[in-house]
Amino acid sequence: MGNTTDRDASNRALHARRAASFGANAMDYADHRPDYPLAAIRWALEQVPTVPAPIVLDLGAGTGKLTEGLLAAGASVIAVEPDDGMRVELMRRLPGVRALEGTAEAIPLPDRSVDAIVAGQAFHWFDQQRAFPEFARVLQKGGVFAALWNTDDSRVDWVAELGRIARSAASTPPLELAPAALPEHPRFEAFESANFPHSQRRTAESLTATIGTHSHTLVVPAQQRAEVLRRVTEYLRSRPETAEGEFDLPIVTLVLRTALRTG
Repeated sequence: MGNTTDRDASNRALHARRAASFGANAMDYADHRPDYPLAAIRWALEQVPTVPAPIVLDLGAGTGKLTEGLLAAGASVIAVEPDDGMRVELMRRLPGVRALEGTAEAIPLPDRSVDAIVAGQAFHWFDQQRAFPEFARVLQKGGVFAALWNTDDSRVDWVAELGRIARSAASTPPLELAPAALPEHPRFEAFESANFPHSQRRTAESLTATIGTHSHTLVVPAQQRAEVLRRVTEYLRSRPETAEGEFDLPIVTLVLRTALRTG
């Protein structure tokens, strides 16, 4: 029993460290993380009540990677981000966006103030038991919540091998493209999921830099981080698909969506 308790506590501590690891590297995150395909964003917002420019809360907005796509889709966006470094970078890149300090568990907005809430690469950091009641509080009647993740397409052989080589002591199992169990909450309708093809133009060096912005490389000791990134660079330079010049990294964007129950 003691070992299980200790292991659970250790896992929670690592989760918290990974969640808080991005701010010091906000500029690299903004430079190297991929954007989101417009088709995925439109599907996420498909059930939003019809208004000319829906008010969308980008929750855990980071440096604004998803915010930019929401603006391109015609939304009026409010960004909420707890990390000062990430939020400042978002404000520098997107000065016209209202950006607030806050969390999924304590959203700094009034009741029924947004048409939709989206979270890009962030939902897995939320305390869902506390977050869902907050979603229900700030959403308009029938409002939508959607979570999006960009994940490397491990169905491609060289990408799958890259995923194995890039693992660190802080790595967790990769995201499933077809989740075995979807989230659920009594205030919300059953979740739906969909995948969208995507890609990012990279070089061996810039893809290594992208992996250097992943939380599992940010929280390990500097020596281990350097070793992981060295292995990645050597692997990419050894593969015919990635050895020279630019190439497309195959990505799949996973989207989960639901709507606030009206009954």
